[in-house]
Amino acid sequence: MKYYQFLFAIILMVSCKNETTTVVADSENNTLELKYAQGFNLVDANTHKILEISKPWPEASKSYKYLIASMEELSKMTFPKDAYDGILSDDIKKIVVTSTTHIPALELLGVEQTLVGFPGTNYISSERTRKRINAGEIRELGKNEGINTEVLLELNPDVVIGFGVDGVNKTFETIKKAGIPVIYNGDWVESSALAKAEWIKFFGVLFNKEKEADSIFNQIEKDYQLAKEIAKKAKSKPTILSGAMHKEVWYLPNGSSPEAQFLKDANVDYLWSDTSGNGSLALSFEVVLDKAKDADIWLSPSYYSSFDQLEGASSLYTNFSAFQNKTVYTFSNTTGETGGVLYYELGTARPDLVLKDIIKVCHPELLPDYSPYFFKKLN
Repeated sequence: MKYYQFLFAIILMVSCKNETTTVVADSENNTLELKYAQGFNLVDANTHKILEISKPWPEASKSYKYLIASMEELSKMTFPKDAYDGILSDDIKKIVVTSTTHIPALELLGVEQTLVGFPGTNYISSERTRKRINAGEIRELGKNEGINTEVLLELNPDVVIGFGVDGVNKTFETIKKAGIPVIYNGDWVESSALAKAEWIKFFGVLFNKEKEADSIFNQIEKDYQLAKEIAKKAKSKPTILSGAMHKEVWYLPNGSSPEAQFLKDANVDYLWSDTSGNGSLALSFEVVLDKAKDADIWLSPSYYSSFDQLEGASSLYTNFSAFQNKTVYTFSNTTGETGGVLYYELGTARPDLVLKDIIKVCHPELLPDYSPYFFKKLN
């Protein structure tokens, strides 16, 4: 097994040296500047880095720590038992990621060529990465909940970037037993759009591109804040409805969610902005109709891509003024060549584009030369 061969090699090299360094997991100082993200931190000790994922999923009861160093430095180190959840070289040649939200970070940092496998390649929309998929450079790994471990072990990546909702994933355990580190990425758990985007610094750590990641994020943040300032110039605030029904329950963003924050920063009147909590609001049709029947704009009506689809799902939707006035906008129609929705891939990494899209929809006069990246009128 790769892991045990790796440790055996380290033990051999250490036994041949007069001096070794004992590396412990406990480090208190975060040496990575993070403005918004709260789910990870980094301690850089010059000879090695300790990456800690403190909130890989909402109800996580423990944090995960990973030691990152050069092979030369690793050969000098001894490790307290169970000190780390993974040990990896800082020279990543091959990586497997498991969420489309990870793809933009690799591309922005210019390391997309290291991606060798992905579960559900049809969901990837990026033209750059699709070219590599079509050329056979990225292997299909099946489904996230049941990754094809035989193919993955054949690829033998240096690290797998996973995500989980509760920490129970037998596939990841199998991968770890084979000596391949699995690092949980918790970008989706963050409570703001900029915090999620800041996870590009997580990938910057893995690829020794901390400065590049910091520069990229600073530009995204700058563009976001500039768009927010432009939105403040709006002379009116259109009222906004969002979401749609699933099995007679209408799901829409609560007022403290990242989605609602976009609406606030776009300077619009989101009709449920005064709510809060975890997850989406779950309301009856009658409650939504009573409050939003005359809403000016309807954003993100679930996965529906046309007015015919919307009406076919329920004729009740035709009661809304936004339906009647054809002011319904969706990101579901902006897809890659195999049908993957671009918003679900790039939206997390580029909140500045999402915000400008919403401003363009709601205050078109403020961004006269801007073409929406994700949101389009319902067909």
